[in-house]
Amino acid sequence: MDLTFIRQGYENKGLAKEELNADPFIQFESWFEVAKKAEPIPTAMSLATVNEKGEPAVRTVLLKLFDQQGFVFFTNYKSRKAVHISNNSNVAVLFNWVAMERQISINGVAEKIETKESIKYFLSRPRGSQLGAWVSDQSSVLSSRKILEMKLEEMKRKFSQGKIPLPDFWGGYRIKPKSFEFWQGRPNRLHDRFLYSKQSDESWTIDRIAP
Repeated sequence: MDLTFIRQGYENKGLAKEELNADPFIQFESWFEVAKKAEPIPTAMSLATVNEKGEPAVRTVLLKLFDQQGFVFFTNYKSRKAVHISNNSNVAVLFNWVAMERQISINGVAEKIETKESIKYFLSRPRGSQLGAWVSDQSSVLSSRKILEMKLEEMKRKFSQGKIPLPDFWGGYRIKPKSFEFWQGRPNRLHDRFLYSKQSDESWTIDRIAP
């Protein structure tokens, strides 16, 4: 199928280095505040990992917390992504905010968060999502969906009374950034791209890079 006729024009006024905050976390928050109003799912981020053979995999996860310490998402610790991270903690994420003609890519290291942080978030989830964490042996092969449905009924009976506890195989990862790239679409594919690189003294340098 020839898709060369599909073209995306970019009409944004652009981005100047002088407009950027020296702190990439503050710059991210600034763009995120706009994305919350413009994008249907602003927290969606593509997460790239590699396995022990160096083969890449990418999937969409949801950002649940960000601060100066990093960017947090939650998953099953037996999932494919978790196995990858246990072998190689270097990861990359991408926020693609189409309506804003903006992207932010982050490279960093993923680390498990403390159990108490995972418990706090888990207890804030809807009960159905809590049950789902217990039901799904994430990334494993299923012979049919019926297995999931049967296990869900089993978990409903098991936890019919009181709060649902945090599974010991489920929790969060915090991505601690080593670099950020802020991308702003521009006409004629001459996009604005700025790379924040973390230095040994914990400061950040900002460089404009070619589109």
